[in-house]
Amino acid sequence: MSFTYFIADLHLSADRPDITGCLIQFLENEAKEADALYVLGDLFEVWIGDDDVTPFNTAVAEAFKTLSQHVPIYFMHGNRDFAIREGWTNKAGMTLINEPTVIDLYGTPTLITHGDELCTNDVAYQKFRKKSRGWWWPRLMLALPLWYRRRVARNGRAESKENQKHLKPDIMDVTPTEVVKVMERHNVQRLIHGHTHRPNIHSLTTNGKPATRIVLGDWYDQGSTLCVSRSNVMLQHHSFK
Repeated sequence: MSFTYFIADLHLSADRPDITGCLIQFLENEAKEADALYVLGDLFEVWIGDDDVTPFNTAVAEAFKTLSQHVPIYFMHGNRDFAIREGWTNKAGMTLINEPTVIDLYGTPTLITHGDELCTNDVAYQKFRKKSRGWWWPRLMLALPLWYRRRVARNGRAESKENQKHLKPDIMDVTPTEVVKVMERHNVQRLIHGHTHRPNIHSLTTNGKPATRIVLGDWYDQGSTLCVSRSNVMLQHHSFK
């Protein structure tokens, strides 16, 4: 049976070998049988530039590169790793794709995106997102010394965690009207995204017809994958060993 895998929000870091181990096991086993693998952002907890070469992110690249000899892999930026460029994706055997993108998934046009642009109620974050996805801010940051970028990333992450403590849960979730607007703009009845860490399959109406929104899970406590075939859509969990 033909099927395609989707993953997002792994938030890989050197201090969480359990997540990395679960990913590598998935890449070496189940993923090899797929038609394709899509990584929809936040693969890493933080990414400060392709020049930040470490044994950890090199090992991750090598694991994906090995899989790419059998299965095409597509990578889309998230809010944590929007600074990844083709320098690293080439090492990992991945094809970098735009956000959002419509793909033909076994005959069903499907919109795929990281998902943070759908959370329009978080006004402060949307302002940062617009800046960080622009042309000048990433170039400015990547031109700074590596040691300085590490400090900025560390301080920014601490500030983000503190700000999230004061946000209502609904603010960090998608805005339903924005979901409908985006799906209708792209003329699709199926949307797949991550970012919110709320895995589920939602039914809604867009373009005057039944539609589906599929949310990928994060990898904090277990591996989380979406497997889509022509006749089935299934959210799957993978336990840490």
